[in-house]
Amino acid sequence: MLVSQVMDSTFNEEVLNHDQPVLVDFWAPWCGPCRMVAPVVDEIAHEYSESIKVVKLNTDENPSTATEYGIRSIPTLMIFKDGGRVDTVIGAVPKSTLASTLNKYLDKSI
Repeated sequence: MLVSQVMDSTFNEEVLNHDQPVLVDFWAPWCGPCRMVAPVVDEIAHEYSESIKVVKLNTDENPSTATEYGIRSIPTLMIFKDGGRVDTVIGAVPKSTLASTLNKYLDKSI
């Protein structure tokens, strides 16, 4: 599975300390737009598997991390690089929007 789940307890290790850019999908099971964007996130994970890591964080089960990053609406997709947040996309966006946002942070030699 290309998209793994992270929790409050594993966020630092899985996201902040990762050597590649990481796309984090903040979501909840009851969220309709989250379900709409899930296939897009899966496609991105598959197509960019060599250059980014893609994870999901359930905001209902992991409120500490969601609060720390000021998640007010879901889905919120955040890009982390070198231990810090570099960009945020809020809402169920088209794949092209997410891909163009990600491309800004990828090594151009890829």
